[in-house]
Amino acid sequence: MSHFTTKNDYIELSPALNEDDEPPDIRRDQYSLEGKRSASIHRASMEALLEEATHLEPNPASHPWRLIVQSLPSLIISLIGLVVAGVLMDEYQHWQVFVNTSELFILLPILLNLKGNLEMILASRFSTSANMGELDYGSSRKSLMLGNLALLQVQALVAGAIAGLASFALGVLTRPDTGGSYYESVYMTACSMVSASFSSAILGVFMCALILICRQYRINPDNIACPLASATGDVVTLILLAGCAMILQDHMETLMSTFVFLSMLLAVPFFGVIVWRNKRIKQLLFAGWTPIVIAMVISSLAGVVLEHYVEKYKGIALLTPVLIGVAGNLGSIYVSRISTCLHQDTEEDYASVERALFLMNIPVQAIFLLIIWAFNMGDLDYNFWFFLTYMMVNLICTFICLKVGKWMTLSFWKMGYDPDNYVIPYLTATIDAIGTVLLVATFSLLTSSGASNMQMPAQPTN
Repeated sequence: MSHFTTKNDYIELSPALNEDDEPPDIRRDQYSLEGKRSASIHRASMEALLEEATHLEPNPASHPWRLIVQSLPSLIISLIGLVVAGVLMDEYQHWQVFVNTSELFILLPILLNLKGNLEMILASRFSTSANMGELDYGSSRKSLMLGNLALLQVQALVAGAIAGLASFALGVLTRPDTGGSYYESVYMTACSMVSASFSSAILGVFMCALILICRQYRINPDNIACPLASATGDVVTLILLAGCAMILQDHMETLMSTFVFLSMLLAVPFFGVIVWRNKRIKQLLFAGWTPIVIAMVISSLAGVVLEHYVEKYKGIALLTPVLIGVAGNLGSIYVSRISTCLHQDTEEDYASVERALFLMNIPVQAIFLLIIWAFNMGDLDYNFWFFLTYMMVNLICTFICLKVGKWMTLSFWKMGYDPDNYVIPYLTATIDAIGTVLLVATFSLLTSSGASNMQMPAQPTN
């Protein structure tokens, strides 16, 4: 099989990872005049080959069945992760640490949204680097891995600080009678930053290793990286947040939380310097923050809607994360694939890929419905109308997510922005809002029409 370079991009699709060589684009700067002449002749030959290659049959690696075989297991794993995260959140609400500090429940969705976006951005960006051949050489691979991991730490620490302060402020605004102290604000921020930093370190290394393994075995990481990042990220972050909150709560009225907070704060410039000295990553240090913050605001508004109706309709808290999570994962796969094609100057088979991703959603959601029905989770009224309306809302959300993801990716590329760094936060926040509103509207329609009783039973009064 032949592989080609386009424009100034080097694409090496060999599964062998070279430890000592440098990519040709680095060595090209060291060419003599004679070498440059040879390179010109070589480029002319490659252009002729590319012209001839346009008449070849499509690469079998881009076949929809290849996409389904690679993506479906990762989507099922992400579904299991979403269910486990939901079970953990349901369990945590009874823990003493969460009862004593109710702001931790406000922190959870904000932190998970921020962290999820960071990990999926890393997965998308690193997948593009893998498919561009930038990870096939020891020097560039090491530089990209260290730079991306350091950048992820900067983003996680800043995002953790924002999430911690925002949750404390929202807690004070929604429950002004409880007041708020300095110790509590530092406690919330420290818990958020520690859990964000450690989970990013664990998941960052995991994602880098996963993508390198995919590259080694000729698996397209665009098809699996984002769903796995989403699935593992929520569970790991939840466990770390609960553990950190339990440890620090015993010392809330001391300066321990302040010491932890300052230590995390000092780590930001440390990792920032590492990123700044990395010529491959430094331009990302100040890029991509706007979509992350805007996505947090949009998702928080969706969370307000969800919180308003979670005590009114049964199963909302169980169904919403899976509904929007699976749709978001499918959209992220599509965005990651399109972005790679744009970087490679190749064409994505939009119709086939959209159809494959859309149809994959059906068995994944069917497995989810089977699980919650078998274990009677959510105390839902399981009848034909419930299953029908949920699947309809699910398919609508997936369709919107795929179409909006494609439009956003192409639009950001035309405006000169790298879709890997900008699209996923906007896309996931959009589907958060749309999915939540549609599910609430559907439950309201089912209840009012008498087709299915989704009304939460009235609480007994003392």
